Amino acid sequence: MRALLAHVAFRGTIRERSVEPFLQIFKALRTRKRIRAVLFDISSGGGESVASMDLYLAVKRLNQVKPVFASIGAIGASGAYLAALGARRILAYPESQVGSIGVIYPHIAVRELVRRLGISVDLLHVGEHKDAYQGYRPLTDVEREKLQAVAQESYDGFVARVAEERHRPVDAIRSLATGEVWSGRRALELGLVDGLADREAALQELADAAGVPVGRTVRVAPPRRFLERLFAGGISGGFGGFSTGLKESLEDAILDLGGPVLRR
Repeated sequence: MRALLAHVAFRGTIRERSVEPFLQIFKALRTRKRIRAVLFDISSGGGESVASMDLYLAVKRLNQVKPVFASIGAIGASGAYLAALGARRILAYPESQVGSIGVIYPHIAVRELVRRLGISVDLLHVGEHKDAYQGYRPLTDVEREKLQAVAQESYDGFVARVAEERHRPVDAIRSLATGEVWSGRRALELGLVDGLADREAALQELADAAGVPVGRTVRVAPPRRFLERLFAGGISGGFGGFSTGLKESLEDAILDLGGPVLRR
């Protein structure tokens, strides 16, 4: 039985819907005896807190069974950096954007705009603060304080997780947890990554560590969804498909209509 390496690539915003197939992949790879090691190839600006934690835990559980190296592409920020922490080794390009350790909870109030458009909105609710986070009205001082406390709790947990995985004091990580990003080269100096390597070099490093020839690498990916095939040009005509950035922006805009979500 020939040993293999697995290459799993994640791109785009981290959301429950986008992460779920990867959780299943990582769980399956834990029991695949032919797969001796895994390259987690990630390029993402982060996303939802819970989805980011799920991805981190899936990577970590796989890494407890067989080596997982994380390869950060153009960006490994916020929740994406958290996910990479589950790997045994984190590698980045010198030019990668790494870090953004922080939490944000966007609240956009559209009440005045709606009024100017002559639209009447009635929010019928039971519970004093039930209408607070629907994106209609500004928050009260009390609501803002409550929301800030939720964000602070998530932030403290993020900082503690980074400190634990990078074997650094919490205070040392807190001084870096300003929400800013660094180049891969600077992230190495700060101890946030373990080395600098492009994707091919990262795969070779994994192959050397696992004792498996790099030529025995298999790409593992979830099946493409219908909408992805559609936006990739599945309909004949002169449109040529949406660009990845436009497609993701459209999807995010639609999903954001469901209300605010705590983000990393």
